[in-house]
Amino acid sequence: MKRLAKALILLIAVIIVSGFVLMDVFGKPEAPVQPVEYSHWQHVTKEDGPRLECTFCHEHADKSAHATIPNISTCMLCHESIQTESAEVQKLAAFASRGEQPAWVRVYWFEREANAYFTHKPHIRAGVSCQECHGDIGSMQRVRREVNQSMSWCIDCHAQKNVSNDCYVCHR
Repeated sequence: MKRLAKALILLIAVIIVSGFVLMDVFGKPEAPVQPVEYSHWQHVTKEDGPRLECTFCHEHADKSAHATIPNISTCMLCHESIQTESAEVQKLAAFASRGEQPAWVRVYWFEREANAYFTHKPHIRAGVSCQECHGDIGSMQRVRREVNQSMSWCIDCHAQKNVSNDCYVCHR
């Protein structure tokens, strides 16, 4: 009976640990559905599109610790008069008329447990392209997480670019 109880406890522990591992691996959407579908391809790469630079929408990437997702007013600069018949643009207009921001779902982030401090500023100043860390976003209809920005990935990049790997650079 004791052997059965021990085996049952062990099985339950394995199931719980496996659940946490699976949640970590599969719990975050690789290409989350956004409140307004946004095609980076159409805005960044498409031949007859506006061919915007990343910093047009993510205007704080070179100025602050966070790149930020654009304010709805940035979208409406163009979309008050361009493609107003589009269902997605109508969603944007509805948010704007209510004075609300869409609840965008983050695609890239560092886990809180990583205790990592990151800012785009020095990376942009060093000429690191957005694609090096985020993949070929300009070709995406829906942004998906293409790069696993793990600590070892960052260390490898810093080593390749001959940049400090001192712990204090990323962990404060």
